[in-house]
Amino acid sequence: MISKSDPWYIHAGLYLVIAILTVLLVKVAIIDPHDYVETEKYNKTESRLRMTNLKEAQILWDRKNGNYTGNLDALIEFIKSDPYVDSVVNAFDSLIMKLANPFKPLSSGEFVPDSLKWTPKSHSVYILQIDTAVVIDTVINRRGKVTRVDTTITFGTRYYLEDLDGYGTIGSLDTDALKNTASWE
Repeated sequence: MISKSDPWYIHAGLYLVIAILTVLLVKVAIIDPHDYVETEKYNKTESRLRMTNLKEAQILWDRKNGNYTGNLDALIEFIKSDPYVDSVVNAFDSLIMKLANPFKPLSSGEFVPDSLKWTPKSHSVYILQIDTAVVIDTVINRRGKVTRVDTTITFGTRYYLEDLDGYGTIGSLDTDALKNTASWE
């Protein structure tokens, strides 16, 4: 029995399909996951650097004003234009013989205050909250009559900073034990 072989162009077409599928498999299985991991690593590092710089800004705000702020725009403007921040950034620490700049450079190598507002992955705004406490105190005289009711409102004794992309949080609204503490430390 004599069999008729397939034409050469069918074999060439099948080899071409095999080559294309091999290249596609290498791209999907090796190259894309590597790019994804690198991008995720950059986003995580960049976000944590931004959050650390926001924490340092909150500490400076607290030193100057006696409380924390819940306004991210005001905090960034404070970093950019307040003379107190400039004096701290340009101060020289004679103990370690370096500048006492509390801000860390971002992944790009420089510190850019305007970029602190946005998360690097989704470009959403960081969540910044401060606590508010209302204390009502009743003052009673010796005869048992209420003389006055004192209401004291305190705000900004604690703050909470969160990245919506899930790369961490700083601080707590519930306890002083977590004040200025990052979730990744």
